[in-house]
Amino acid sequence: MPAEGVVLQPREHLLSFEEIERLAGIFTAHGVTKIRLTGGEPLVRKGVADLAARLSALPGIQTLAITTNGLGLERRLDDLLASGVNAFNVSLDTLRADRFEQITRRPGLSKVRSAIDRLLQSSVDSVKVNCVVMRGVNDDEIVDFVDMTRDQPIEVRFIEFMPFDGNGWDRGEFMSFADQRQVIEEARGDLIPLEGIPSDTARVFRLPGYRGTVGFITSMSALFCGGCNRLRLTADGSLKVCLFGSGEVSLRDALRDGASDQRLEELITAAVQRKAPHHAGMDLLKEMPNRPMILIGG
Repeated sequence: MPAEGVVLQPREHLLSFEEIERLAGIFTAHGVTKIRLTGGEPLVRKGVADLAARLSALPGIQTLAITTNGLGLERRLDDLLASGVNAFNVSLDTLRADRFEQITRRPGLSKVRSAIDRLLQSSVDSVKVNCVVMRGVNDDEIVDFVDMTRDQPIEVRFIEFMPFDGNGWDRGEFMSFADQRQVIEEARGDLIPLEGIPSDTARVFRLPGYRGTVGFITSMSALFCGGCNRLRLTADGSLKVCLFGSGEVSLRDALRDGASDQRLEELITAAVQRKAPHHAGMDLLKEMPNRPMILIGG
């Protein structure tokens, strides 16, 4: 988050809940079974539990997930659970209070840890902690994060530092999956790989005797573009077929211009068919324009 904050979009630029529900219904009618509310920070959206209830009620939805920084999660948790959210990812890049405040520009680590504890005591299907690893910033905490999985059914996922507009990406701070894995195995022994499916974004492992798992999202060092089946509908209604691509199709504008469901399906299909085989790689991505991650939402 920039020190100066961000300029928020006018409310009328954002999709209404009715518009989100209609567009989501088109995707689910064509086989989508999982929806994730993500950010930015989805919990800043007023009435997010109502939106979750609308989406969880769509025919065919098996998983309704949410990715959050966790600061406002605990006070909204009961409403989200009642609305059908059954998978939670909490973004947390440090377990140290002083470092948390430096990274997020606000206090609140205790709130996030408390929310994670509440999730682990609930009956949700999945609890994951997402940690972006940056060399010289938080790489000395990798083993501390892994130790969270010793006694808890939690998946800690280490995410390679990815270039986006405004995030100060620096190759010197980049730490690859291989280097992260080496740190863990030197400290805790060999990681056992778990079987996945082609569309998985994370390579998942387990340490012998540990209840939880450790995942690695290798977006920069070991591309998984060939199996990626993710699509993102941004908060302001643009379809991104690749998180790292600047190309977008405004479904909001088409919808507000009176497009039929069939026309919206055609726009979605054409966008997916134009998707590149893989992204450009981290050194080129650094120079390419894209939305800052904190402003993408969706």
